[in-house]
Amino acid sequence: MKFANRCLLSYDMTHIVMKQRFHDENMEGFFLGEHISDAVIRRLPGYYRHLRELEKEGVTQISSTELGERMGQTPSLVRQDINCVGGFGRQGYGYDVKRLKNGIGEMLGLNHRHHMIILGSGSIGSAVARYPSFAKEGFETIGMFDIDPARIGSTVGGVCVESIEELEKFCSSHDVDIAVLAVPADAAIETAERVAACGVCAIWNFAPVDLKLQGRNIEIVNVHLSDTLQVLSYKMEHPQS
Repeated sequence: MKFANRCLLSYDMTHIVMKQRFHDENMEGFFLGEHISDAVIRRLPGYYRHLRELEKEGVTQISSTELGERMGQTPSLVRQDINCVGGFGRQGYGYDVKRLKNGIGEMLGLNHRHHMIILGSGSIGSAVARYPSFAKEGFETIGMFDIDPARIGSTVGGVCVESIEELEKFCSSHDVDIAVLAVPADAAIETAERVAACGVCAIWNFAPVDLKLQGRNIEIVNVHLSDTLQVLSYKMEHPQS
């Protein structure tokens, strides 16, 4: 199945340099440094998820020790990570759960909605379209495209599958932030180039290939689902005592 596409995406957790200051009454004193390492960035969604759960449980403050125990991290690592993104803690008090959650959410771009389109309506593309938590977290699928005539016109997750030939027209008339690439490996490069030509900020790539575009100002996240299964397999073969 050959795919040639052009679309858009912008949420990621790897190669990101974030330069921002946050000034509002809930985030006074917050300052984000010039560069945050990829390792810290990959842990930020975990902090956000746990802090959101704590807020729902009615917890208003938490120490680095308590947060570390909840996340399976050392208190020193928690403090280092949070110091990288801003001064939210107070000695003898710990962290204000809501303030820290809001600050990390702001940094991750979760303070506004992101419009996504999906290229490929097969198993992975359909799973992304149907996953309810994305919309709840501000990632709304507004378009889906395929080249298979049998799939065009069908509805997946409440979104109508359109012909890939309509992609450029759709992107020119809609505010699209995110493109999800769920195409075969042999179509990934051509698809990504077409996406990049549209001025897209990033690509969330589920094609089974490490996608790289030379000379393009675009963020790419390559997702290999089997990697985590292989890590799990290793841990089963080599259990810790």
